[in-house]
This record gives sequence, C-alpha cells and structure tokens, in this order.
Amino acid sequence: MISIGGLTGFWIIALLTLHGADVAETHRNSLNEPDVPFPPARPTAQNLAAICYYSQGRPRYLASFFLKSGASFFRRCGDAINRLESWYSLCCSGQVAVQSYQILCCTQQAWKQALSQFCMEEYATMTLPYECCAKTGEVRWKCFDSQLPNPNYEPIPGYTAPLVPQEPGFIFNANAC
Repeated sequence: MISIGGLTGFWIIALLTLHGADVAETHRNSLNEPDVPFPPARPTAQNLAAICYYSQGRPRYLASFFLKSGASFFRRCGDAINRLESWYSLCCSGQVAVQSYQILCCTQQAWKQALSQFCMEEYATMTLPYECCAKTGEVRWKCFDSQLPNPNYEPIPGYTAPLVPQEPGFIFNANAC
C-alpha cells in the first residue's frame, strides 16, 4: 500500500521537475509579449555548420506558445522560423542539396523563400508590415540581415526543439548555385 506522504512527495517532485524544465517554452519580455528572436541571420560559410549541427537546439514556436489574441505578429515570426528550420533540415540532410558545396546555396535559398513568404503574410494583414518587407531586392535581404538576435545560430543550452511537421513549399534550384 502507498502512503499519502509518499504519494504527495512524488507529486511535489514531479511538479518541480516540470516547472524547471525548458521544454520548448518561449519567454516573454516586459510587455508580456513572446520573445521570438527575429529575423534569422543569412546563411554564410561562417554560420553554416551551426545551422546544420545545432538545429534541435534552437526554438520552434507551436501555436500553443502564443496568446490567443494580440500576438499575430509574433506568431508570423514564429511560423517563419519554423518554416526556415524545416527547410534548413532538408538542405543539411542532403535530401535536396545533393552535393556538399550546394548546402550553403540551398540554405540561402531557403532563407530568402521563408522570408519572402513571411513578407507576403505581413502584407495580408491589416497592420503595418515588418520594415524589411517594404524593401525589394538585395536591400530587403541586407535589411533582414542587419538586426540579428542570433547571427551565429547558437543553440540554447539544455533546450531540445519539439517535433514539428515538415513545412511544404521549399523549392531548391541547384542551377542557381
């Protein structure tokens, strides 16, 4: 027979463990907004290894991470990050970029396609679009690559990304490399 004291102790330990665990949890800033590090850095030869190697150590943003209302911008940012990480995994695993020299080119194409889709989603709302979306061509990409919260794609210590479905829509053009 299990004693009440033993059962109570078990639940206290279980709750403390869950409370202290960092299981795909977003953090909030002083305005109670989700902390979504955006925009992502442009893939380069310097950060490519981290993009591929530390993928599971960078946040993913599930719908449950956001407030039900008032967080649509942050949700779009999170969706763009999720999409990009999904497409990076295709590039890094060799599923679309067959030659090793194509991996950087593939990740750069994924970055541009994911941010282009983010901008399309921004213009589909009734709010002002993200400032970089108003620009075109290389000026847009330089804008996105200028205010980087994590330029080296460093992982969060102790964090493991939740499983998220593969995002459809990425088209790698090997001829553009």
